[in-house]
Amino acid sequence: MATFLYRLGRFSFRRRRLVLMFWIAVLVVVGIGAAGASGNTTDSFSIPGTQSQKALDLLNEEFPQASADSATARVVFEAPDGGKLTAGDDKAEVEALVADLGEAHQVKTVADPYRSGTVSKDGSIGYAQVTYAVGDADVSDRARTDLEDIAAKGEQAGLHVSMGGSAVAAQAEQSSTELLGLLIAAVVLVITFGSLVAAGLPLLSALFGVGLAILSITLASAVMDLSSSTSTLALMLGLAVAIDYALFIVSRYRGELTNGHEPQEAAGRALGTAGSAVVFAGLTVIIALAGLSVIGIGMLTDLGLGAAFAVVVAVIIALTLLPALLGFAGGRIAHGKLTSRRMRSVQRGEREPMGVRWSRFVLRNPVKVLVTSVAGLLLLAAPALSLELGMPSDESATPGSTQRIAYDTISDGFGPGYNGPLSVVLDARGSDDPKAAAHDAVALLDSLPDVASVSPAAFNQSGDVALISAVPGSSPSSEKTIDLVSDIRDRGAALQDDTGAELMVTGTTALNIDISDKLSGALVPYLCVVVGLALILLMLVFRSILVPLKAAAGFLLSVLATLGVVVAVFQKGWFADVFGVDQTGPVVSILPIFMIGVVFGLAMDYQVFLVTRMREEYVHGAEPQEAVVAGFRHGARVVTAAAVIMIAVFSGFILSDQAIIKSMGLGLAAAVLLDAFVVRMTIVPAVMALLGRRAWALPGRLDRLLPNVDVEGEKLRHLLDDAPENAAHPERVPTGKG
Repeated sequence: MATFLYRLGRFSFRRRRLVLMFWIAVLVVVGIGAAGASGNTTDSFSIPGTQSQKALDLLNEEFPQASADSATARVVFEAPDGGKLTAGDDKAEVEALVADLGEAHQVKTVADPYRSGTVSKDGSIGYAQVTYAVGDADVSDRARTDLEDIAAKGEQAGLHVSMGGSAVAAQAEQSSTELLGLLIAAVVLVITFGSLVAAGLPLLSALFGVGLAILSITLASAVMDLSSSTSTLALMLGLAVAIDYALFIVSRYRGELTNGHEPQEAAGRALGTAGSAVVFAGLTVIIALAGLSVIGIGMLTDLGLGAAFAVVVAVIIALTLLPALLGFAGGRIAHGKLTSRRMRSVQRGEREPMGVRWSRFVLRNPVKVLVTSVAGLLLLAAPALSLELGMPSDESATPGSTQRIAYDTISDGFGPGYNGPLSVVLDARGSDDPKAAAHDAVALLDSLPDVASVSPAAFNQSGDVALISAVPGSSPSSEKTIDLVSDIRDRGAALQDDTGAELMVTGTTALNIDISDKLSGALVPYLCVVVGLALILLMLVFRSILVPLKAAAGFLLSVLATLGVVVAVFQKGWFADVFGVDQTGPVVSILPIFMIGVVFGLAMDYQVFLVTRMREEYVHGAEPQEAVVAGFRHGARVVTAAAVIMIAVFSGFILSDQAIIKSMGLGLAAAVLLDAFVVRMTIVPAVMALLGRRAWALPGRLDRLLPNVDVEGEKLRHLLDDAPENAAHPERVPTGKG
């Protein structure tokens, strides 16, 4: 690999105009395609194999008129103070608005509040249930505009009108908050390199790669339904890793120039060494993210594959476009003119870098540092013991938004359970007396303590499948409602034994519960797969058993601590005001498992870039502790800059109004902070000091079985050092493995 990347780096440097024109052409073509694409996004969830999905499929088959999987909206009307919707001008206005809803674009049916009984007892609040002829992903801008215009018309007439439901869900939009992270990244790069040119190259290549990835995802959304958060998270991760990967390569390029190599040769050596580590680091992130697709939840698959694609683009751009840009910059970025007095003294050898001083401190006090760090991470992880998972809903919408107002108004007028009624499906095709089975089912539901109301059973045309609506007494995300769904399912088994009819619960509330349950169940297996993958990959890289075990243990600590931070802020409300969290509640179900995949990849990035240099020094004969110091001397500054950049990029998303994006921004920022500075920069050197030479031990039989991937490019360096004439003639460099 290292030899191939060396040749690729020299080629891209030498043919820089051709490479640049190629990528510009690709960007233009994809951009034109994306501009003409009418992409669709959705926040709906499906989960094959669960009872709720099975019941939903049966409803679509037996009750096509119910449009069980269609988009819905709930338009809530509230009379002015002291007024009533049951008489006079207010009633006439509501009836006119309901009629307008029936004529709105893509609307299939509208349930009149006066005929369906959805007017509160005091007559002050009512709501109309709107069902669309299309799914969530296909609701057009015109349909949403019609809905907003009708609501505005009601407001002008003196009514208070609010809207909730899947058709009203706000679509993910890119905002200027991402610029905050980008600006901080620029400042960090300038401080790191002391040069505007050197700082600009990682930013330029990263922006190019992220732009290409986002345009490609937009183009893909024209032919497939993607989650509305796919492009946002692809932007978040793609920007962070693209800057980091470019940072590592540019830093190595400057180092090779300082060592006296010509610019073209320096580019080849930088790609053959740091580029190999970038490929491996990117591969770990891609595998972890793409692996999310095996869980079987569409939204999680979209998020994982979208973010993985952005990382693929970031790696390819770093290996091709970046060397071309280095060709335009030449040797001008070797020395920065914006360095501080302290940095200049470090460069002259008059003082030790901060990373070296820190590593020596840790090596002098390994036990104290290790115990303190582990205890701190475990303390942060403590809130994760009370982790509760849930799905985004109008209940978790931003206070003051129309969705949240609609939710609160219905709760006040009818009770919180009316925001998430349960659709109970009775499959009586195996029953001798379907009507008797339906009667027993209604009686069963009515007898449960947390059921506010039960509708009569409505049969299909064949008379063997019935639909019953049961309204919980508690909110859709409450523990009581979760227990109620479980209770109905448990009692349904006895009903089936008695009558032969199967009782199933579906609807948005039941689907969300099933999704949370499946994700909770998949969390540990997925974690085991990721940790197992980490052990194998790191064993290949470091040719050691203890180093991978230490890395995996550190990864687990950082994940648990990060989950504790997320639970503390978003579930318990600690420091909620600081992070702009307006509404606390269960942690978004997809966050923990998605974060595991991302944090795994990022943790391996820092592990590779920091520890490979330690291994290189040890192999060259350095004592174990001096190898650790050398690793920090060459890698600590770059890893620190990379971590600060990632934290800045992720933190910019904390300002998002969407709960899922805000929580992921905080979670990923905390994960990078903890993993880079506590685990990799503190726990790693402490453990390496305690292990000594045992850290690099590998049984002879295993050593012979494992292929040598040579991530640090050691073979390439030996090859070039032994045959300097190859530097002037890259075509002579052997193309064998290495």
